[in-house]
Amino acid sequence: MSARPMNIAAAFDPERVRRDFPILDQLVNGHPLVYLDNAATTQKPECVIEAISNYYRRDNANVHRGVHTLSDRATHAFEQARQTVADFLGSPRPEQLIWTSGTTAAINLVAYSWGRSTLQPGDRVLVSWLEHHSNIVPWQLVAEATGAEVLPIPVTDSGEIDLGALDSLLDARVKMVAVNHISNALGTVNPVQEIARRAKAAGALVLVDGAQSVAHWPIDVTALGCDFFVMSAHKLFGPTGIGVLWGRASLLDAMPPFLGGGEMIERVGFPTTTYNTVPFKFEAGTPNIAGAIGMAAAIDYLATIDREAAAEHEAALLARCLDLAGEVAGLRRVGTPAHAAGIFSFLLEGTHPSDVGMLLDQQGIAVRTGHHCAQPLMDRLGIPGTVRASFSIYNTQEDVTRLFEGIRKAKSLFS
Repeated sequence: MSARPMNIAAAFDPERVRRDFPILDQLVNGHPLVYLDNAATTQKPECVIEAISNYYRRDNANVHRGVHTLSDRATHAFEQARQTVADFLGSPRPEQLIWTSGTTAAINLVAYSWGRSTLQPGDRVLVSWLEHHSNIVPWQLVAEATGAEVLPIPVTDSGEIDLGALDSLLDARVKMVAVNHISNALGTVNPVQEIARRAKAAGALVLVDGAQSVAHWPIDVTALGCDFFVMSAHKLFGPTGIGVLWGRASLLDAMPPFLGGGEMIERVGFPTTTYNTVPFKFEAGTPNIAGAIGMAAAIDYLATIDREAAAEHEAALLARCLDLAGEVAGLRRVGTPAHAAGIFSFLLEGTHPSDVGMLLDQQGIAVRTGHHCAQPLMDRLGIPGTVRASFSIYNTQEDVTRLFEGIRKAKSLFS
């Protein structure tokens, strides 16, 4: 076996990767597109677009219910996609993968199915101040219905979960700890394995929101030690409207159905109905077949990329970003975690984030502005929002240079 080059990032070729993403080859407002909104959604390679298109051109049919050839082909592709995602997440069995419309739907499924059937008055669910609204509001709604409480795990000024504070909250009343793997607002990489270890020691279950992490490095749900793992395809170079819930088999078996309708039944009758087995028990109605196929195609595409080298490339982009940020007077990075993914959130003195975002867009640079569906975190930090640049495998050092040229230009207009 040949030795890996010393500089892995140098061995990674983002320009080659860029050629796989047709949307990047365009002008926006007269400038070459610099797409830095990857934490919101990633772009799609040609192979994903083709996989979806080919399904509709050749195999379009409903799954599981037909005896004709098109239905057989669609069912095979759909269930093969489940196997592909299961392998990608290190799931012991594909049946532990539930198709959902995305991360938000997956969290709601756990909250309403597990939460409504399990939580009682006085029970507690812990979420961190770093969470996306989709990992807060479903728990609050279920808590209102069951008499449980939702408590925030404190975070430090640098934007990291305070593990000591977590320990002080963990007791017999805590039934669930739900945290994200990476903060979508700050890029903080949370120590979810350690959080899971501490939560399990206190008798709590653990849900990990992996929406941001799956595009950055391989995931092994067993090694993470969580009970539930949720993700979306559209942040993984796949289509919108499709995601998965992975769950521990014994928990999924015990949970009641979340939605009623076709596919999730064994037999419908009066006065009672019996339900299908996992995973179909949670997959009422016609699923997003093309989305599942597109998600599998995205995972197959990632398998062609050296993900360790890609991760180092993204880290180099963030490092260059931080270096250039130090040269801009009045620019303040928001969140300084010791371990961060490719997200750079910042404020520019004398400007509003939305104004900076619009001025960057005029230069063909796409960033995200606002509270990033993390209003409690913004309240904790005492700010209304940030400008967020987020990096992916097809971003380049030139993109970072363009970003800071744009920031300096925006700053000059407010001087």
